[in-house]
Amino acid sequence: QVQLVESGGGLVQPGGSLRLSCAASGFTFSSYAMSWYRQAPGKERELVAAITSAGGSTMYADSVKGRFTISRDNAKNTVYLQMNSLKPEDTAVYYCHVALGIGYWGQGTRVTVSS
Repeated sequence: QVQLVESGGGLVQPGGSLRLSCAASGFTFSSYAMSWYRQAPGKERELVAAITSAGGSTMYADSVKGRFTISRDNAKNTVYLQMNSLKPEDTAVYYCHVALGIGYWGQGTRVTVSS
């Protein structure tokens, strides 16, 4: 069965960095685009970044451009989100997503940016 397991969240001060990981299994990882979403308290889930199957193309929400970098390692079935210059408004639960006809989500990893 499809599984997406996020890790790497935590508490960080404004201006700090975190690297999120999403380990995937149960499908041919290298054949599918992957995405990161986030959901802040009281807000709808929003797309943060996405990467094509081979990693040759990426996209970012305007709010994170220049600060976040999505990447993937198809040999490890893992997608990453490097988050730099974090702001309090980046506080959210971050989810990994893959669309395989239907969408699959991980359980999420919480990121809190606070001094």
